[in-house]
Amino acid sequence: MVLVVALVMSTVALGGDWALHQSYFRVRHVNIVGLRHESRAAVLAAAGLNARPPLIDVSASGIEHRLSRFAWIGGVQVTKQWPSTLMLKVRERVPVAVAFNAAHVLQFVDASGHDLGAAPLHENLPTLAYGRGTNSSWPFARAGRAAAYVASQLPRAFSSQVSVVSVNAAGSISLKMTTPVTFVLGPPRQLREKFVSIASVIAHARLAPGDVVDVTVPGSLAVTGGAPS
Repeated sequence: MVLVVALVMSTVALGGDWALHQSYFRVRHVNIVGLRHESRAAVLAAAGLNARPPLIDVSASGIEHRLSRFAWIGGVQVTKQWPSTLMLKVRERVPVAVAFNAAHVLQFVDASGHDLGAAPLHENLPTLAYGRGTNSSWPFARAGRAAAYVASQLPRAFSSQVSVVSVNAAGSISLKMTTPVTFVLGPPRQLREKFVSIASVIAHARLAPGDVVDVTVPGSLAVTGGAPS
């Protein structure tokens, strides 16, 4: 009796698997939301969905892995809607700055230092700079990542006034303003307190072009190159 039940269950399982691989259950509709910088056709091809695979065979982790090669795609949520629809909710990376690559082409950069691709020269975002000057490789995803992180944290109060966010080999951050005045932040810690100090200086002090204001220790400022009034 047990053997008969097992055979019946095995037959049902095999029959169900066969049914789910028929054309009615293949991917016929793919809805993609959140996609702006990559083409739909390229995403479908990379995800392997042009061949209309059976919905049961679609792997969410597999799709996310294959789409991770696209510069702008930071993640994707895959939802199956039976019998034949797939929903892809794409999370695109957000540019927080720009930086020149080794070929001196301006690139968009996200908060993690990821190179997102070419940016127009007139883009109104801070420019990242790494203290060792010309680089043969992209430093902002590694040693220079702190500059991208700080750019992502700049407050609205003065973010539009920041021209360059630079980081040196020791990890010290400086902000060059459009004035031009430079604020030295030091390590990317206590950013909120340091930003409050910067906003206070901008609002209440008279600085001369070329002045350097050290806010490494929030609340204890040091100005060189000129004196605030």
